[in-house]
Amino acid sequence: GTGAQPTPTSNVTVAYKGSFIDGKIFDESSAGISFGLNQVIKGWTEGIPYFKTGGSGILLVPAHLGYGNSDYSTIPGGSTLIFDIKLLKVN
Repeated sequence: GTGAQPTPTSNVTVAYKGSFIDGKIFDESSAGISFGLNQVIKGWTEGIPYFKTGGSGILLVPAHLGYGNSDYSTIPGGSTLIFDIKLLKVN
């Protein structure tokens, strides 16, 4: 991207698709969701500040930067997560 770059405490809007390493999608939002980067999994807090507004990429999130060894909703504990991210806006 070429726009503003967030910090680990920024509020951002992203479109994303989350999948497991076998390709099964567990969550996605093509319209975009907004949140504070200090309120999500550590993999997003650390990874999204490398993006600039309008940019996109893939975050490969090991379990210790995701949900750890605990099950979370439909995500089994110990899961490596793959996120296709598009940073729509730094709010």
